[in-house]
Amino acid sequence: MSFSAIIVAAGTGSRAGEPKQWRSLGGRPVLRWSVEALLSAGASELAVVVAPGAEAMAAEALAGLVGWFAIPGGATRAASVQAGLTALTAPSEARVLIHDAARPFLDAATIGRVLDALDQHAAALPVLPVADSLRRGVDGVMGESVARDDLWRAQTPQGFRLDALRRAYAAWPAGSAPTDDVEVARAAGQSVGLVAGDARLMKLTYPEDFAMAEALIPRQTRVGQGFDAHRWGPGTSVWLCGVEIPHDQTLIGHSDADAGLHALTDAILGAMGDGDIGDHFPPTDPQWKGASSDRFLIHAVERLAARGGRLVHVDVTLICERPKVKPHRQAMRERLADLLALPLDAVSVKATTTEAMGFTGRGEGLAAQAIATIELPSA
Repeated sequence: MSFSAIIVAAGTGSRAGEPKQWRSLGGRPVLRWSVEALLSAGASELAVVVAPGAEAMAAEALAGLVGWFAIPGGATRAASVQAGLTALTAPSEARVLIHDAARPFLDAATIGRVLDALDQHAAALPVLPVADSLRRGVDGVMGESVARDDLWRAQTPQGFRLDALRRAYAAWPAGSAPTDDVEVARAAGQSVGLVAGDARLMKLTYPEDFAMAEALIPRQTRVGQGFDAHRWGPGTSVWLCGVEIPHDQTLIGHSDADAGLHALTDAILGAMGDGDIGDHFPPTDPQWKGASSDRFLIHAVERLAARGGRLVHVDVTLICERPKVKPHRQAMRERLADLLALPLDAVSVKATTTEAMGFTGRGEGLAAQAIATIELPSA
């Protein structure tokens, strides 16, 4: 499918509270979803229209992708589209798609339907039927019903022939703002064909739309495990699962030797396939000498969030003869729930002994094992 494309990404996101195109969705900027879809579908050139001065943000959001270029937009959507049309270098009869960055779930099938319609029409519009009953209302009071026959919900990308849309915009009345580009084409007498849209091609408009969009992303469940052990040494307290417990010994390690947090950090990293705690915090690095282990755990959770993942459940088992864990278990669960932003019932802390066998049974050290369940975007 050979075509050119324009993505309009110059909005300020006033209704969403911030510019939507730069927000993370499933671990990727919203803008990147559409750029990847159009490039994968075969866009020969792709103009990304951004707010003046936002070119660097686009470069960061689209790092590693080739075949696109950024240009500054105008004060209105129509002005931004016209800036994109001017920037394209394709032949005058080339097919061009114009897409809103705020519609991230663009797929090849929708792109194909719009492009195919341009063989019979000057322009093409993906639409969805109106399923809900419609009512007029004034001041919170319902008025008459509105017939929904022949009514359609318009989506993007909208398709055109490049030079025909340029001419249509040139003829559009100055000072009048079109709602979208097919309105401009139709006003110029061009036939606009309707094709099936996609219910997943929702437009992110309000803050709550992002929660709905996150729920639409296919996810995979992964489980990681971690293990850690430290020997006992002279001291007056020990850190376990983020809680300091008075004791006649302490655990020896480069950091605070919190075996519970170390095992849990490794479990989360392992579920992501992201190495282990030693890769991220080498014991040879002096900056981690005596460091609080909650820093390691938070680092792992932040890396998970950066990939669009989320932590679902954790289970930690402490293996030791002493100290007694049960009196402190609730405090440990509450501390982990706070660090991980999990509900308390998603955090388990248990303790066991080895019946006086092995190094833990002989009181030489303490061990911990942990399991973490996470969800990651499948794509």
